[in-house]
Parts: sequence; C-alpha cells; structure tokens
Amino acid sequence: MYAIVRAGGRQEKVAVDDVLTVDKLAGEVGSTVTFPAVLVVDGDDVVSAAEALARYEVTAEIVGAVKGPKINIMHYRNKTGYKRRMGHRQPYTEVKITGIKAGK
Repeated sequence: MYAIVRAGGRQEKVAVDDVLTVDKLAGEVGSTVTFPAVLVVDGDDVVSAAEALARYEVTAEIVGAVKGPKINIMHYRNKTGYKRRMGHRQPYTEVKITGIKAGK
C-alpha cells in the first residue's frame, strides 16, 4: 500500500516505514504529524475521489532536522570593485511514515 501526499508544496509518494525529507515543520523530535492524501493505492484499488480520500489518514513521526546542500551565491559588478559572496542552506525535517489508515 502506498499513498501520494502533499507535503511542503510538493507531492511525494510514500509507504509505511519510508523516511521522507520535507520542508521544515514545527514540532519536537518524536511528535506525530499528519499529511493530506492526494491518492491512495492499495493493491488493485486506486482511491482518488476527494470524498473517499477524506477518510484516509497518513501519519508520520518527526525523526530530526537536517540541512540541504550548500548553495553559493556570488554578486559581482564590473569595474567598481564590488564583490559579495553569500551562501545558503535550506532547513528540512526528516519524517518517518508510520501508517496509512482508512478511518472515520
């Protein structure tokens, strides 16, 4: 069984026990978060209707905070002596999918 969930403006394919990197989430390590399902596939059954998807719940546990790759930015203006070097690392949160359940 797997599901397509909306997490951080993107859609991700997840199954139980997958570790997923999403945009930074508020919460402590070990706390539980839920994601809205966009599509659920269980064997031969595919659920994509909005009223049927409202019953499904994808739960995950926060594993920890990680940082993305370093991005180097260089500003330069010719003949003026202006140079500026900057860097950026995007913060992310790792979550482990604990369950895909049909409830309610």
